[in-house]
Amino acid sequence: MMNETGVKLTDIIEEFKLEVLHAGTDMEECVVTTESVNRPGLSLSGFFEHFDDNRLQLIGRQETAYLTTLSGTERRERFAALFAHPIPAFIIARNGEPFPECLEMARQCDRTVLRTQESTSSLLSTLVVYLKDFLTPRITRHGVLVEVYGEGCLLMGESGVGKSETAVELLKRGHRLIADDAVEIRRSGTSRLVGNSPAIIRHYMELRGIGVIDVMRLFGMSAVRDEKYIDLVINLEQWDSTKAYDRLGIDRQFTELLGVNIPSITVPVRPGRNLAVIVEVAAMNNRDKRMGFNAAEELTERMSGIMTKVDRPYRTGGYRK
Repeated sequence: MMNETGVKLTDIIEEFKLEVLHAGTDMEECVVTTESVNRPGLSLSGFFEHFDDNRLQLIGRQETAYLTTLSGTERRERFAALFAHPIPAFIIARNGEPFPECLEMARQCDRTVLRTQESTSSLLSTLVVYLKDFLTPRITRHGVLVEVYGEGCLLMGESGVGKSETAVELLKRGHRLIADDAVEIRRSGTSRLVGNSPAIIRHYMELRGIGVIDVMRLFGMSAVRDEKYIDLVINLEQWDSTKAYDRLGIDRQFTELLGVNIPSITVPVRPGRNLAVIVEVAAMNNRDKRMGFNAAEELTERMSGIMTKVDRPYRTGGYRK
């Protein structure tokens, strides 16, 4: 299920320690839904083409210098035009003193005006990163996310197939748990996914017949981590004797999540198979492939080369009598 997220303006104010110069009546309920932050230099000059009402507006030394060149009447008109748009907030950087016309129009248009001691570029960069982290697309998937030899392995499959039991065996072998049962996944950049656990069940695991356990308390702090890039999806399913499973691994499979294709494999489950060992080998093999080595392709090329050598004498008449 896709989660549409937003960041409350009051959370941004608290996180960045912003001073409230004027609070709009909607400040407590206002939610920022875009990661972009606007420097409204063009807007203050009267140009509003492609103006985005959902962006936070941030001014610094340059915009302030420009506004100083205007008369009080002109500044009032420019702020009135800007605040006519339902912007989340107007932020003044470098602890700048607000123009009287700014506060006057903010009260009249009911807009929130904030101030920070940070420089414009510093606040802009950190604010964009903060918003991007919260607003990036997210989904939640049923599964277990573990780190095995540095690889983020997402174990998926039907309930009862043995995902948590496999994770426990991996923990005993020195690997780490990120999430059990529910894995929150968000996109990081254009080609990577990051998985973590919902805060309420973080570092907990459910085992049928035992119940809920605290992984960090039982296995130690080194057995858990809060989040991890997802490098491989491992689908666990009950063994089906009528199904042909991949035995060479030449054709790579992928699972699409949030528009990103993640390498995936399907592992059949039946009594006697050591799934923890299989996951370890799968993680190491996936790392090899990411580093440019594919054992299946090398074996195929080697066999092809041998067949060519055996067949060449007969084609050229070298050994034929």
